[in-house]
Amino acid sequence: MVEKNVTGEFHVKLTPQKPAEIEEPTLGRMAIDKRFEGPLTGQSKGMMTAFMTEVKGSAGYVAMEKVSGKLESREGTFVLQHSSTMERGAPKQNIIVVPDSATGALTGLSGSMVVRIEGGKHFYDFTYRLP
Repeated sequence: MVEKNVTGEFHVKLTPQKPAEIEEPTLGRMAIDKRFEGPLTGQSKGMMTAFMTEVKGSAGYVAMEKVSGKLESREGTFVLQHSSTMERGAPKQNIIVVPDSATGALTGLSGSMVVRIEGGKHFYDFTYRLP
């Protein structure tokens, strides 16, 4: 398996969801709706739970999102699992492809993603392997 690195832009819409049964003002849920451009083209839908601390720039979130589209010339779906934190503005990201979640021509996909925000735009750096 050869490891590849691709970069592209994405557009994201986060929609607040009804609070969970836990009444905690710093804990929120959001629906994720993304559109990917570049070597990864397609869309994703998912759910995120986030917690904001009282310290500016410190927070954490977990999320699951199902991506449908094409990675370079191969079409299919896969699931990304997020578990990331921000400590006083410094991000620590852990976004991985859920093992054995890929379908179609993406079956066997593994990898990880880093999200960057530059000039108000969102970008992905995706390191992946395919059989």
